[in-house]
Amino acid sequence: MSALAARLADLAREDGPALYEARGDRALRWSDLAAEAAGWQAVLGEDPATVAVAVADPLGFAACWLGLLAAGATVAPLEPGLPAGALEKDVADLGATAVVTDRADLDLPVLRPVSRAASELDVTGPPGRVLLRSSGTTGPRKQILLSEDRLLHTAGAVARHHGLGPGERGLCPLPLFHVNAEVVGLLAAVVAGSELVLDDRFHRDLWAVAARHRVTWVNAVPAVIAILAQGGVGTPPPSVRFVRSASAPLADPVLERFESLTGLPVVETYGMTEAASQICANPVAGPRKPGSVGLPVEVDLRVVDEADEDCAAEVVGRVRIRGAGVVTGPLPGGWVDTGDLGRLDADGYLFLTGRVDDVINRGGEKVFPGDVEAVLLGDGEVLEAVVVARPDEVLGSVPVAYVVGRGADAAALAAALRRRADRDLARFRRPAAVHVVADLPHGPTGKVSRSAVRALAGELDAAALASA
Repeated sequence: MSALAARLADLAREDGPALYEARGDRALRWSDLAAEAAGWQAVLGEDPATVAVAVADPLGFAACWLGLLAAGATVAPLEPGLPAGALEKDVADLGATAVVTDRADLDLPVLRPVSRAASELDVTGPPGRVLLRSSGTTGPRKQILLSEDRLLHTAGAVARHHGLGPGERGLCPLPLFHVNAEVVGLLAAVVAGSELVLDDRFHRDLWAVAARHRVTWVNAVPAVIAILAQGGVGTPPPSVRFVRSASAPLADPVLERFESLTGLPVVETYGMTEAASQICANPVAGPRKPGSVGLPVEVDLRVVDEADEDCAAEVVGRVRIRGAGVVTGPLPGGWVDTGDLGRLDADGYLFLTGRVDDVINRGGEKVFPGDVEAVLLGDGEVLEAVVVARPDEVLGSVPVAYVVGRGADAAALAAALRRRADRDLARFRRPAAVHVVADLPHGPTGKVSRSAVRALAGELDAAALASA
């Protein structure tokens, strides 16, 4: 039985508002979404296949994604703005038999739902699944299959932790083909019976949109919060009670600037695709701990050493998880190794220190990039900072920093950051070089692609050798 279909049917009987277009007047009611699901059931029949979704319109994507999932399909959401050839390759790689799209340039079988009433939705059909791929910002992309029960469990945990319910209205300016927007946005709204405003991407008039729609919370990422923390983009309306941050670490100086400027709390969280999004979150009403991604939320979590023994409080180790929303892992007991390093404090709050693959071994000393990045971001002229390893003939590797400034003189900013590093960092943690760049490579969720930055570091090294 499809629990999602049953929930949509229940909400359709109440027939309240569900989804809103951020930059227009269109809206969908729960009855519209239940009718969409019934239409997809009629198309797919009793043996739904894998269907790719490449829809740029946020309301259109939300309706078909929810409808297909409730109809029992395996849904493979894809980035709709990819070149036609790349999108067609993704569809083939995922094994999709057809695509739902609002594009006309794809050489693929296209599906469309038929017209059905919400009352025709069959809740006895099979549960659906979502076929996702990891973001690829830290390494090769992996295919991850999430069952409906895992998705709904995590969505319920999100709704309960954040106090979502019928009186709440979220604003999601994040890409809908990513697990965050799908679970924290769409499915959490379904579970909670709350409302959601969907935007195609982040725009600098976010606060004006939030005011027009009387938004009560915002689903954001650190890149968005960093821009809002700079000011000059209006002020948040009194209806907003918190901003949620996910997808990448949020530097303490950015959090402090944002909260000081807006008066709004930032609820920093931690998640991954294998956990259907959320793993940890700071309490909405506190205590929130700067630098921490919060407490595990309906997830089992361990920090272990190299012998697979639990680390003592404040000792850094590998983060492992399991739970009803997490894919079954290959380790004994079904544990999943997240690939992240972190430490738990005495209260059980998790502090991440970096990815296992990102740790820089400088002559035997371990450098965690996040520690260095936090110091660089403490300069108000820095918008973004990322630290990666550069090969070194003597030390093996050394940290190098790439920063995006607010427009100040690049040489002066680099010199100021070197002085800051000399003052605030142990010698082995100081960047061997600070490069001020116009921009950094990002993934679709706004997370900096460290693999691309490493490639940039290699290009700079090659250019320096060629000119020597």
